[in-house]
Amino acid sequence: MTARVPATTCAAAALSLLLTSCGIIPGPGGDGGGPDPSPSPGGAAPAHRELPLTRQGRMSVDGGGDPLLEVTFRRLQDDGEYLMLEVDHDLLEPPRTGGTVTDRTAPVRLLDPVSGEVLRAIEDPASGVSLGTYFTEGSDITPLHPGVPLTFRRYFPSPAHGAERLTFTGAGLGHVPGLPVERVDAFTPAPEPDVHDYFNEYAERTADELPEELHYPEQVPEPGLDVSAFRQGLEGFVDTPESSTARSGDTETISLSADPMFEGRTAEPTREGLRTLRRAALTLREGPGEVAVVGHTDDSGAPAGDDDLSLRRAEAVRDALAGELGEGFALTAEGRGSREPVAEQGGADDEQARGRNRRVDLVRTVPDPDAAAPAGGLDSAARHTAGPAVFSGDPEPVATLAHGDAELHVYPLVRDGAYLFQTLGFANSTLADLEPGTGAGEGGPGLPDRVGGGSLAGFRLRGPDGPDRYAVRLLTGQGREDFTDAVPVLSPGDEYPALAVFPAPGEDVSSMTLHAGVFGEIPDVPIR
Repeated sequence: MTARVPATTCAAAALSLLLTSCGIIPGPGGDGGGPDPSPSPGGAAPAHRELPLTRQGRMSVDGGGDPLLEVTFRRLQDDGEYLMLEVDHDLLEPPRTGGTVTDRTAPVRLLDPVSGEVLRAIEDPASGVSLGTYFTEGSDITPLHPGVPLTFRRYFPSPAHGAERLTFTGAGLGHVPGLPVERVDAFTPAPEPDVHDYFNEYAERTADELPEELHYPEQVPEPGLDVSAFRQGLEGFVDTPESSTARSGDTETISLSADPMFEGRTAEPTREGLRTLRRAALTLREGPGEVAVVGHTDDSGAPAGDDDLSLRRAEAVRDALAGELGEGFALTAEGRGSREPVAEQGGADDEQARGRNRRVDLVRTVPDPDAAAPAGGLDSAARHTAGPAVFSGDPEPVATLAHGDAELHVYPLVRDGAYLFQTLGFANSTLADLEPGTGAGEGGPGLPDRVGGGSLAGFRLRGPDGPDRYAVRLLTGQGREDFTDAVPVLSPGDEYPALAVFPAPGEDVSSMTLHAGVFGEIPDVPIR
């Protein structure tokens, strides 16, 4: 969605949810919400902060001259069916040039960082425009004026797991954690709208003077709407030579590599395979219940033979696990031959891709995050969940790398629930627009298809605990989408933020190595 931004005191901004794309403000502490919380005496964790909370960014305008914008989070209310987010926009300076506002970054989302539930703004089925504040019904063209804050509301599904604090991402503001959820019987009424007393239907100003605040009409969702399409999940992927684990919403798939577990095209576990299965059993004890054991092969054999081999291997794994687990588990076995490869065969990395496809999957429901993980289990399947992160100001970058004329500013990792959030600032050192070329997807040969796609989807973290942790993907009703922010064409002089999210390591891990595509490797990125 786009809108024309005149180089005057008024901007007609296309708002897919709350605001257009924003960049990081260079320099220290740009959150406008007071000083960062600091640990109390004795090393206690900093306290959460209450609303209002403020962030600043730059509204991206094609042609340059991006104006400074301040966003204040006012309310986040939950009535049991819907969630209402209210923010103020304050354009702090007029656009310096004309241009078109474009939605360059990831759309706005509210995220439960503990469960991984992702909430999208509820849209009107007829117009496809987000419900809430509007200027013209069925349109998202909204006038902004320097010095006159505008209050916007958007509506989301109520969090399914009763989260007390949510994380805001997207729209160029990066990672905004620790927003408190207020439980209410009814949402706070909005002020009477008055914006059309000052602007005509074309968003042109008609009054000589503007009030201190402008109020818009809003469309509130009717009770009983089907909001399942606006409730999504995250898929994390953690990889080791022994196993890999993908968590897709409420489903966990632990893939055991078949090559070290079986000799050739046999179904008899090796000694190494039996050790792996004992470790897998320790992991499964974290959450008793149903476990589907599914065997897979590459396509090097005849289809009937591959089906038979995959079934016999699944049965061998099932039987070994049953002996280790005892009561409380319902194990089933099936073989699917070569019909469900996870990595594309036939390319330059064919050997590695075939090795990735030869596997036995253990599929189960993700255990309760409060369940104690037994020691000695599979490294790839260890789930590490902390509490929601505390809202704080933007930190200084810890490293800067260059590739050609593009610069990458690396900021500290933030532990938020079960994830690490990584803000990356891309900058252009030339005087002309620049395509950054991140080199995403270059994480290594034979990677599964689920880690590909998007500007940063190939980026990964590795720490002293060993596994590679890849940027998460978004699970929708239509499949997987890129969750990480797209890296736009870079205009000279400004820094553009991109946000990647990774499964978290153990809380004893204080730093990670970031593998950042063509920009190279950045060791010792601190976790805060």
